[in-house]
Amino acid sequence: MTRYRITANDDLKLLMEIRLEMLRTVNRLPAEYSFSEDFIRDTEAFFLSGNQTTVIAEDKETVGCATLCYTDMMPTFSHPTGKRAHLMNVYTRAQYRRQGAALQMVRILIEEAERRGVTEISLDATEAGRPLYEKLGFKESDECMTLVLENRR
Repeated sequence: MTRYRITANDDLKLLMEIRLEMLRTVNRLPAEYSFSEDFIRDTEAFFLSGNQTTVIAEDKETVGCATLCYTDMMPTFSHPTGKRAHLMNVYTRAQYRRQGAALQMVRILIEEAERRGVTEISLDATEAGRPLYEKLGFKESDECMTLVLENRR
């Protein structure tokens, strides 16, 4: 039976293991791919910062994870609290996919965002993930444009 829980700082090792596995999988990297020390250090610091909520699904092993990162912006008419969030790292191990784990993890994060006064959750969806997010009420947005600064050098 799959259990779901919000992680704490003492889950850091588990969080890093599943996140690095997810990054290797979605980026089609070899299993032995090694991330830089800076990347590892910065990721650990982010998990410990408290500016996120991560849910893990567990059975006999870790089934998957999902993270909601919080941002505070100047309040606007549409978002009077200025509290927004970005959903990322929604990942389910292959043998557990299509069994509802991702749906339940994201639902938990949506409830947590509501408790925190978040008025908007954004995400970057893959084609495979779109049906899940649409089922939860996410809509395409024409409002957002981005500029990737690292490509300007």
